[in-house]
Amino acid sequence: MEAGVVVIDVKVLPNGEGLPLPARATPGSAGFDLRAAVDLSIPPGEWRVVPTGIALAIPEGWEGQVRPRSGLAAKHGVTVLNAPGTIDADYRGEIQVPLVNHGPTPFVVVRGERIAQILFAAVPPVELTLVEELPVGHRGDRGFGSTGRS
Repeated sequence: MEAGVVVIDVKVLPNGEGLPLPARATPGSAGFDLRAAVDLSIPPGEWRVVPTGIALAIPEGWEGQVRPRSGLAAKHGVTVLNAPGTIDADYRGEIQVPLVNHGPTPFVVVRGERIAQILFAAVPPVELTLVEELPVGHRGDRGFGSTGRS
């Protein structure tokens, strides 16, 4: 293996047999495409959890981020319901993707179809510290919309 390459073990589950492993669509792609392991239909305004037929062993200090595919969103109004969804390093179950159909017609998922993508990101060690006061930030305590529209 190349130096600096993170190795992630993939287990193909019975419902994923015969499907391609997650892969980048092009050399410049950030995410690995996830495929549906079943056929199903998602009515307009509803969601379904779509199994992928794989499980991963993400190393400690890393996470998987499940994100929508832009083509499904732009062409059909279908996206990942909790995007980005986090797959923790200690999770070993099947990767499943909650898809929601915001489009006007039922969306049919076909087994083997690319339904989402997964990116892998480092998760640095973090320690939370209780303090009486926070340092002043540029925005202060102003919240949503405080930077305005451009």
